[in-house]
Amino acid sequence: MNDISPHMTRRRFFGTVAVAGAGAVAGGVATGEYFHSKAVKQSSKFLSGQIFANPTFDFTTRITLGSAYYGCANPGKIFAITSKIKDGDYESAYRAFLDAGTEAKGWADEAASKNHQVSAREAYLWAGNFIYASLYFLDGTSDPGRMLPTWKEYEDCWTRAAALSPPTIERVEIPYEGTTLTGWFFHASDAKEPQPLVILNNGSDGSELDMLVMGGIAGMARGYHCLTFNGPGQGDALWLKKMYFRPDWDKVVTPVVDYAVKRPEVDAKRIALVGISQGGYWVPQALAFEHRIAAGVADPGVWDVGRAWTARLPKSMKKLLESGEKEKFDKDMAVGLRFSHPAKAYLAFRMRPYGVTSYYDAFRAAQKYNMKDVAGQIQCPMLITNPEAEAFFPGQPKELYDMLRCPKTLIDFTAEQGAQLHCESNSPGYRDFRIYDWLDETLSR
Repeated sequence: MNDISPHMTRRRFFGTVAVAGAGAVAGGVATGEYFHSKAVKQSSKFLSGQIFANPTFDFTTRITLGSAYYGCANPGKIFAITSKIKDGDYESAYRAFLDAGTEAKGWADEAASKNHQVSAREAYLWAGNFIYASLYFLDGTSDPGRMLPTWKEYEDCWTRAAALSPPTIERVEIPYEGTTLTGWFFHASDAKEPQPLVILNNGSDGSELDMLVMGGIAGMARGYHCLTFNGPGQGDALWLKKMYFRPDWDKVVTPVVDYAVKRPEVDAKRIALVGISQGGYWVPQALAFEHRIAAGVADPGVWDVGRAWTARLPKSMKKLLESGEKEKFDKDMAVGLRFSHPAKAYLAFRMRPYGVTSYYDAFRAAQKYNMKDVAGQIQCPMLITNPEAEAFFPGQPKELYDMLRCPKTLIDFTAEQGAQLHCESNSPGYRDFRIYDWLDETLSR
């Protein structure tokens, strides 16, 4: 190849492309890249808390383990699942999580048939959690076509759990551009007085159950109604309606707010918008245009999604991207990814909600997601989280914070607190402790 430096061999070049593919992330559940890189340097020595060397395997397990704080898993069962997984073997990971979910669903169905409603609800949550976790491994197996049926199994478990939930979890349809977005309204109580509302904005790959864990349960316990929704590229909007990500997320959030303010139990002057993962871009982007919201939280703060995709690209690949040489970019990326099956699987997973199959198109699409031109338009108070060892958007929480002109707060989450890594995945309780205390103080002003 003419554009390869004479000091870089062909194999080394394509190996670098493979690494770039692994690092080209679009937000969502992190993969423990921090631990993976440390583990590589330390050979077979794992860091404290690390379970797998493969970053996708490790962080998916961490996310599932963290959900145990809110009753959506049992730690002992998670360790039983991991004992059946061969590190780096995607089929073994898929089967281990799926089998555990299928087992829990059987328990739930039996409990429901005997009118043990609390037991049924809990087991449906376990089942949905494990089945959803299995989705993260399918692109690395020989049959990714199992994605849709597996997602439908998750959705069935979630729907059944929601139907059995006290306080009430209500499925709603939010009008959106000639169709509707599926939403879930978490009722704090049956109080007739209007209560504050937290709109929970998911990331690039999370589930409704994730929103229950990352803000829903904590909000209801504190007297907040919560509303989550499947925007374009999320949940059933992706799998059933074939709607894909868009950078102008205000066009999504405004219809959600339109819906929310019409509900009599919502205090329209006390609405907050909280985003996790890539939601750390979508929330501030929406708040630059939607000014009915009284407070916003970006967990973590995201300044430029595209930078996360391009940070590890070799200079020659960046040049192809910038000069619009799509065919050559796609060809070189495809060849490079032959050197890393995990990177190829991971990139396939991240590209899907963008609705493209071309590597070039995916990278170019991600570059449209940045706050450069709109950060100064945000008016409401903002909380930006800054977790230690942030793998997807390192340095970006502070960058976004510095560029805001509205009232603002930056919270550091650290390893000492057990709250490091993307979205504080191992410490959802402490995460909610800090975020909701800030919301209480901000919305009461």
